Amino acid sequence: MKIIDNIKSALEFLTIPEKKEFFPRFFKAGKGEYAEGDQFIGVTVPDQRKVAKEFWNKISLGELGELLSSKIHEHRHTALLMLVTKFEKSKDPKEKDEIVKFYLKNKKHINNWDLVDNSCYKILGRYCFENQDDKILRKLSEEDNLWRKRMAIVSTMWHAKKGNSFELLKELALKNLHHEHDLMHKANGWLLREMGEKNETELLDFLKLHYKTMPRTSLRYAIEKLDEEVRQDFLKGRV
Repeated sequence: MKIIDNIKSALEFLTIPEKKEFFPRFFKAGKGEYAEGDQFIGVTVPDQRKVAKEFWNKISLGELGELLSSKIHEHRHTALLMLVTKFEKSKDPKEKDEIVKFYLKNKKHINNWDLVDNSCYKILGRYCFENQDDKILRKLSEEDNLWRKRMAIVSTMWHAKKGNSFELLKELALKNLHHEHDLMHKANGWLLREMGEKNETELLDFLKLHYKTMPRTSLRYAIEKLDEEVRQDFLKGRV
């Protein structure tokens, strides 16, 4: 059997019928929803991680590309988990370059929030941070596609966790701060909150400039970890 068949069989063995029924609703795969038509077999993320751990060092990028193009959501997610591990384990700059190129080449298959969030900052964010070159993220933020824009802002998670500068995070949050989709509102607020975890003054300075016009969802996410009195001041426009 091909390794891809082995991976698919391992995932199929871990199917939970209740999850198979629940996931399409949870991931908004219904008609007219943002993941319309996505298909699920009902495998939890912890179980996907077990499969990824078993196969990541046995599968080539070409084979990962085949798995990542599957119509099955868990196949794509498991492929990305393995790709992240390959990137994290690699000590070869050329191999890391190849993984980043592969990721960008296959970005059309990274088309739901979990696929984006569990992979982009660990690959693209880390790569850009370590190479001190953020052109990839700025370009993604300009694309007319929800998932590419989310990739851009979520990738700054690596910068927020590892760096002392939050300029890129603030730049990309502002660029799509008023995007029409609530998934961008949540992502922007989430990353602003991460910035605040590292440097509360940075967050407060940003919010004082923008909180009255930013989407309410973004604001609520951004202020979630602040003291209750400060939170209420922002929510009630008293700042």
